[in-house]
Amino acid sequence: MAASTLTEVARLAGVSPATASRVLNGSARTPGPDIADRVRKAAESLGYIPNAQAQGLAKSSSGLIGLIVHDIADPYFSAIARGVQAAARDQHKMVLLATTAGTPDDERAAVAAFAARRADSIVIAGSRSIRQQDREGNAVLAAELDRYCRNGGRVGVVGHPVVGASAPEGYHVVAVPNEDLAAELARELAAFHNGDFVVIGGPQGLLTSDDRVRGFQRGLESAGLPPAEVLRSGFDRSGGYEAGLALAKRIKVGQSAASGASRLCIFAVNDVMAIGAAAALRSEGLRIPRDAAIAGFDDIETLRDFRPALSTVRLPLEEIGRLAVPVTATGGQAPDGGTVVPVTGQVTLRRSTEAVAEAAA
Repeated sequence: MAASTLTEVARLAGVSPATASRVLNGSARTPGPDIADRVRKAAESLGYIPNAQAQGLAKSSSGLIGLIVHDIADPYFSAIARGVQAAARDQHKMVLLATTAGTPDDERAAVAAFAARRADSIVIAGSRSIRQQDREGNAVLAAELDRYCRNGGRVGVVGHPVVGASAPEGYHVVAVPNEDLAAELARELAAFHNGDFVVIGGPQGLLTSDDRVRGFQRGLESAGLPPAEVLRSGFDRSGGYEAGLALAKRIKVGQSAASGASRLCIFAVNDVMAIGAAAALRSEGLRIPRDAAIAGFDDIETLRDFRPALSTVRLPLEEIGRLAVPVTATGGQAPDGGTVVPVTGQVTLRRSTEAVAEAAA
C-alpha cells in the first residue's frame, strides 16, 4: 500500500496543502486551533508520516546532530558517543552516526552527507593526523567544514582542531591536556619503578599519540631518567598486540640471560593498545606485573573487567562528548562557537604497575 500524501491529508481535512503543511511540519505560521486539530486527525486516520526534511525547512532546524568517530566498537568512542547522545537528548535532537576508520577523506564524506541532510551541528572525535599521506584529505575536510560553518552549521571537535580549518564562528574544540597528563603519569611511575621504560605509540604524525609520547618523555626527564624507547604500531588493539609480542621476546631473552635484567615498564598511549600488549605478553607465558609493568591512557569502561587492574589516565569521556555538542538556535548548554573548552584527567595507578615485591605478595 502506498504511503499517504500531504495532499490526501489536506483533502480529508478540507484545507489547502499549504495549510496542512504548516500544521504538520511545525511552521511558525499556524492556523487556528480548530483547523489544526482537523488536520492532525486527518493525518492520524490516514497514517500519514511527516517529511523530516520539510519539517527542517519549516523550523529552520532538522533536529539532527551528526557524530563522526573512527570506530564505534572502540570503547573510547562509544563513551564519547554516550555523552553526545545525552546532550542531543537535552536539545530534543537525534544523533546520526558515521564511522570512518580515521581517514580525513572518509570524514569529509561524512561531513558532506550530514550537511546535505541539514544537520544542525556536527561532532568529530578522533586523533588528527599531520602525516604526509593525509595532507590532501585534511585540505578537503577543512574546506568542507568551513563551507558548512559559513552556511550556519556548528562544529565541535574533540582533541585538536581540524588541520587547516579556518571557520571563525560556529566552531569549537574540546581540548584534552594529553601531554601534561602523560608527563604526570611518567613522574608517578618513575617514583617507584627502577627499571627501563618503553612506550608503545601510534604512527608518528597522529597528534594524540605524539602528544602522549612527548609528555611521557618529558615526565621521565623531569624525574632525572633517560628517555624511553618508543615502538611505533597501529593505534589500536592489534597494534598493541604486535608491539607486545616484540617486547615479550626481549623480556624472555633478559630472563634467560640471568644477568639481573631489570623489569620493563611499558606505557601504551591508549588503553586498547595496552590491553593488546598485555594479551601478547600472556600468550608468551609472561605475567603482569611480575614480568613487566604496563599502563595505558583513557580509562575506558572495558577496564572494569580487565585483570590485573590497569594503571591509566582517567579522562571524563562522556563529559567530553557532551561538551563537544555545539549550541544551536534551538538551545542547549554546550559551548558557543569559536572557543576552546578545556577538560582534564587524573592519573590512576592500579595493580598492573605495582612494584615486584608488592606483586609477589
